[in-house]
Amino acid sequence: MNPNDRILTGVMLMIAFCVIAPLIDVSSKLAAVAVSVGVITLVRFVVQAACMGPLVVLLGLPLRLPPRALGLTMLRAVMVIVSSYCFVAAVRVMPIADALAIAFVEPFVILLIGRLAFGEQVGVRRLMACAAGFGGSLMVIQPSFAAFGAVALFPLGTAVTFALYILVTRRLAQLVHPVPMQFHTAVVSALICVPLLAIGHHLGEPSLAITPPRGIFWVWVICVGLAATVSHMAMTYALKFAPSSTLAPLHYLEIVTATLFGYMVFGDFPGGLTWAGITVIVGSGLYVIFRERQLERQARIARLTPVAAPQSPL
Repeated sequence: MNPNDRILTGVMLMIAFCVIAPLIDVSSKLAAVAVSVGVITLVRFVVQAACMGPLVVLLGLPLRLPPRALGLTMLRAVMVIVSSYCFVAAVRVMPIADALAIAFVEPFVILLIGRLAFGEQVGVRRLMACAAGFGGSLMVIQPSFAAFGAVALFPLGTAVTFALYILVTRRLAQLVHPVPMQFHTAVVSALICVPLLAIGHHLGEPSLAITPPRGIFWVWVICVGLAATVSHMAMTYALKFAPSSTLAPLHYLEIVTATLFGYMVFGDFPGGLTWAGITVIVGSGLYVIFRERQLERQARIARLTPVAAPQSPL
């Protein structure tokens, strides 16, 4: 496979992710009619573990988790649990496109975490793009908050926890192959969800009630896990074949497919202010990606440019 073929494969896999990922949200919304958010979240990870376990064996990869990766795997599991729970709780009542648009402030959250927690250099223009992106999210939140109440803030929880999930994943990828990583994360996530569900059910929290799926709802909750497994593996391998700077702009295609699926299945279509907010968020995100690529190119040129030797004063 030549370099151009690898990039094309990565692009096709990223497009596949953008088409399949909204099916997680569609299935979650259908399942949430009769199944609690907590049970949907648990079944997602059980299905993911059931799919990834045999794949690990077929690929001849080690099932054993390195000891130094255990803490990061547990942290990754907690982040994906909270991220999944918040988003399923949101799409249970909100249009999928609205919730996804708010969650798309995640790239800006990553930049700000890098600046505040790790002291990474973030220029004024990228900070202004972050501010614009958050402003766009408020344009989406405002009508959603008026219609659905505080649940409109749940996608912000998804954005923050998924940003942390990405940062942890980058570190964990240096220690564990992507396929076992997905398997171990799913197993740990399921093990964490079980006691949380038991406690929530005992306390009478409706979103954590133990409500076993019945009939067609088994199909929807299993589809959540299948769509999550396939889409995230597509993204993982897309990043293996093509640079993230090439793939990042394609991620915004997910808003288009989510809007299409939301309209086809539920008749939901974003209003004028929501579309304006989506435009601001996407525009700001694309600018951040453009600046990242520009700075990366400048740094690469600087590394390749030989430093002139100091001239003798004689």
